[in-house]
Amino acid sequence: MAQTRELFDTVTGKAGLNSEVLARVVDTLQECEEVVAACAMGMLGEQDALQMASAISRDLDCADIVETTRRVLTRGSGPDNRLISAQFQSCMLACERSHELCSQHAAHHAHCRVCSDATRRCADMCREVLDAIHG
Repeated sequence: MAQTRELFDTVTGKAGLNSEVLARVVDTLQECEEVVAACAMGMLGEQDALQMASAISRDLDCADIVETTRRVLTRGSGPDNRLISAQFQSCMLACERSHELCSQHAAHHAHCRVCSDATRRCADMCREVLDAIHG
């Protein structure tokens, strides 16, 4: 996070968030993106992969939306709070939907347990960002 924060200290357009918060948000998004992509691949390798098709799809959607959210936020193109807010609402929804299904498989698949935790943290973080932007 120190390197991410150092980067944001040099950027002027910060979506109304300080560098420390931005660094924490970006790191949470990065972790979530990696975990949900790995979980989708893990589910594809399971014997019951066909029954997990919806969860795989939600994980892949989540990975794409989380990545886009991270990229929009790190671009530093200025505090376009309407765009940032809409993107974080989408990210929160994608994380909640992924969490919903992976949490059902968490007892049987370790990758789903890790994914469930990561998507919950990311959705919570999205709520915090939205509160900070609108508060």
